Amino acid sequence: MDSRDRTDDSLVPALTALAVGWFLTLGARFLLPAILPQVRTAFDIDDATAGLAVSVIWVGYGVMQFPAGALADRVDERTLLAVSLVLAGGSLAATAVAPVFAVFLVACALFGLGTGLFGPPRGIALSNLFAPTPGRAFGITLAAGSLGSAALPFVASLLAEGSTDGWRLGVGLAVPLFLATAVATWRYVPADTGSEGSDDADAPLARTLRRALADRQVVTAVAALTLMLFTFQALTAFLPTYLIRAKELSQGVAGALFALLFVAGAAFQLAGGDAVDRYGTRAVMAVVTAATVATLAALPWVGGLVPVAAVVALLAGQMAVQPVMNAYIIDALPPEGTGTAWGFLRTVFFLLGASGSTVVGVLSDRGLLDESFYLLAVVTAVAALLFLLLPAQDGGE
Repeated sequence: MDSRDRTDDSLVPALTALAVGWFLTLGARFLLPAILPQVRTAFDIDDATAGLAVSVIWVGYGVMQFPAGALADRVDERTLLAVSLVLAGGSLAATAVAPVFAVFLVACALFGLGTGLFGPPRGIALSNLFAPTPGRAFGITLAAGSLGSAALPFVASLLAEGSTDGWRLGVGLAVPLFLATAVATWRYVPADTGSEGSDDADAPLARTLRRALADRQVVTAVAALTLMLFTFQALTAFLPTYLIRAKELSQGVAGALFALLFVAGAAFQLAGGDAVDRYGTRAVMAVVTAATVATLAALPWVGGLVPVAAVVALLAGQMAVQPVMNAYIIDALPPEGTGTAWGFLRTVFFLLGASGSTVVGVLSDRGLLDESFYLLAVVTAVAALLFLLLPAQDGGE
C-alpha cells in the first residue's frame, strides 16, 4: 500500500514508535557524560580513558552511517529500525553489568554501532510515510530526541548521585524501554513505507565524491561542520564533570544544567531554521559560532548557579548548526548518488569529531580542564571563519 493511501490517524502509532525510538537513541547516547564521575571510580580510570569511552560511542555511530545508508536502499526500514533498537538495548545491558573496563568499552562500541543504524532508515521512513509534507513528523521526532537528551541523562545523574552502583541502575533502566520500543516499531511501522528503487543508488562512490570534493561549497561546509562536531562532542562529554569539579555543583544540579543544554538546544534549532530562511545560512552560522566562541571562553570565568546556567543555555546555540548544515550540504551535493555520498561524509565528520572528548580528557588529566574550553573556543573560531567563506546561496544572502 502506498504511503499516500494511508490516513494521518492510521500513522499515529508509527510516528509514536519512531519518535520514542529517537527519544531513547539520542537520549542514551548522552547517558555516559552524566555518569562519568561514577564510571571513573568504578573502573579506576583517568579522564583520558573516560573520554576515550565517549569517543568510542561516537566512532561506532559514525562508522555505521555509511553502511546504514547503503542498507536502507536495500532492506526495509522497519527491520533496520527494530534491529537497531534491539542492539542498543542489548549493548546497554552489557554496559550496566560490565565487570571490567575492557567489557565496558566493547559494550560502548556496540552501542555506537547499534544506534548508528537507526538514523538513516528513520529519516527515510518519515519521508515516505508522511509524503509529500513530512515536516511536522520530522519536527515531532527531532523534538522527542532533544527531550530524550535532556531526560535520560538527568534521571541517570540523580540515580548515580550518592550511590556506588546507581549509575548501573540508570543505564539498566533504559534496556526494557529499548526492547519494548523495538516490538512497537515492528508492530506499527509498515514493512513497506513507500520506498522506491533509485537509479542513483548504485552510482560509483568515487565518481560522486570527486564531484562533491571539487566543489568549494561542499568542502568548506564539511570542514566547518567537522570542527563544530569536535567542539560539541568535547563539550557534552565533560560538561557535567566540569560543573561538579570546577563549579562545585552537586551531581543532581550538574545533571539539571546538562538537561538545560538540550532543552535550550531544541529552542535554538527551531529558531535557527526560521533565521536561515530570513537571513541565509552563511550569516546565521557565522553569528551562532561567534556567540559560541564567546560563551566557551566565558565559562571558566563565571561563578554562581544563575550565571553558570545562563552560559550553559547560551552554549546550546551551537546545536542549531548541525541540522542547518546537514540540509545545506545535502543540497550542495551532486544529484547522482547523493544518499551514498552523504552517508560517507557523515562517517568522516563523525569519526573526526569523535576525537573531541579524548583530547579534552587528556588535557583534564594534566590539570588543564579550564584551558580546554579556550581550545574549543579557538576551534569554533576557525569554524566561524569557514562559515564566512561559504558562497552566498539562499535567504537574505
